[in-house]
Parts: sequence; C-alpha cells; structure tokens
Amino acid sequence: MTESSPYTPPKIWTWNKNKGGGAFASINRPIAGPTHEKELPVGRHPLQLYSLATPNGVKVTVMLEELLALGFEGAEYDAWLIRINEGDQFGSGFVAVNPNSKIPALMDRSGPAPIRVFESGAILLYLAEKFGTLLPTDAATRAESLSWLFWQMGSAPYLGGGFGHFYAYAPTKIEYAIDRFAMEVKRQLDVLDRRLAESEYLAGDSYSIADIAVWPWYGGMAKGAQYGAGEFLQVQDYVNLQRWTNQIAERPAVRRGRMVNRAFGDPSEQLPERHDSADFETKTGDKVAADG
Repeated sequence: MTESSPYTPPKIWTWNKNKGGGAFASINRPIAGPTHEKELPVGRHPLQLYSLATPNGVKVTVMLEELLALGFEGAEYDAWLIRINEGDQFGSGFVAVNPNSKIPALMDRSGPAPIRVFESGAILLYLAEKFGTLLPTDAATRAESLSWLFWQMGSAPYLGGGFGHFYAYAPTKIEYAIDRFAMEVKRQLDVLDRRLAESEYLAGDSYSIADIAVWPWYGGMAKGAQYGAGEFLQVQDYVNLQRWTNQIAERPAVRRGRMVNRAFGDPSEQLPERHDSADFETKTGDKVAADG
C-alpha cells in the first residue's frame, strides 16, 4: 500500500465543509442545534420513539418489544422514522428531545408532564426501572448487568466510529487507522467471548438490558452483518459469542424489534413505522412475528 504524504495538523483547525469527508460528509458539522424547523409527530401511545434501525436504535425497539411480550401494556409505543442521512435529526422538534441530534430519542407521555430520554443506554435503563424488569434486583447481578451496559456504551464507538468508519466509509483507506481499530475490535470480541464461555448471558443466568444493548452491535459483527468485515476479522473464531448471538436472535421480540424503523435491506424485514402490534402481521403476514 502506498503511504500518503505526512500530515501536519495546523495550529488552529477550521472546518472546510466543501472538503470530502466520506459517506456522511453531507450531514456532519462541528456545531449543534437545529438546522430547520420541523415538529415531531405524536401518536396515541404513552411512549413516542424517534429512531432508525441502526444498532443503537435496535436496542430500544427490542427493549420495548420485550416489555410488551412480558405483558406490560404501558410499554405500547409509536415508532417514527428518523432518516439521519437526510438530516431529520437536525429538525427543531428532534433537537428538543435530544440536543445531541442522535437517534434514538424517546418521549414518555404517560405522566402529567412529558419526560425526554436520550442516549440508548439511558433509555434502556429508564425503561427497565420504569417497568421493574430486565434489570436484576440483587446487588451483585445488577452491578454486573450495568457494568456490561456501560461497557457497550464505551466500547461501541471504537467499533462504529473507529473501525467501521475507516474500514467501510472513509474516502481514503488508511492502513494505520484500520489496523489500530481492527486490533481493538478483536480485543473487544475476545472480551465478550471469554465472558460468554463462563455465563449464558452477560450478567449471568438471566437475559437483561446488558444483552439487549450489546447484541445489536456485537451480534451483528459476529454474524458478519456489520461493515461486511466478518471474514476480515475472522468472527467465526469466537464460538461462545456465536452461541449467544444465535440464541438471542431467535427471541420473537428481538425479531420484531429488529424490523422497527428499518428502511433499508430486505423489504420483508422492514417496518419503517410501528404504531400497533398488528403492524407486524400486516407487514409480513407472519403470525409468529406478530404473536411471538
């Protein structure tokens, strides 16, 4: 590989919006706040989700579908599609729910005053505490679950913004960057594989928000679905991670949650908006998908 010319950072960095910046250059910018006025729609259910079926978005739709499968009627929700490649996350309504302009964002309208929750890990924890489930109650196992939840929140940026960006999206392939982040991702996969060699789920014997948080990112990587890099990273070698990934993928609520706010890929697996459990049956004609 031919090395590019050495780069010397300027004394003061300035943004050149006309300079090529990869697949998301058109929506990346160094400032926050809305770019346009646009109110968010509001449906009839207590929980209003504004999202897209990226790994971070899938965490929350899986969580909501798991709550509904457990019989919590208060977890009914409307899921509205936010097309991040078109800049929907910079509309004034969305920024009011999440000032960080990232999906997912949740509004809980079940009480006297709406409550906004943003950041996927915060949403999982909020819902687990609100409904009193999918988070262990004994101190040791709860600490284990929360530790893996926060591990995911801290680790995934190296997988997505690090490895994924330089391997799949960057306009120029940089050997140093790809090698650096590939090494880190393989270390993370090994961390998970070693944990899952000694435990059925990440927090122990029971499925929890830790698994819901980690599966969309690292389960996707384990099955080669993330960035087309499965062979490159030899993900098949992580046999315990593969076992856990397949086990969770078979859960009916996970199958449903993965479809919600999906507007890409196989059309049969897309449900861009979700307003009722019957939407799954209407979309797929699959009673198993609708009823679990």
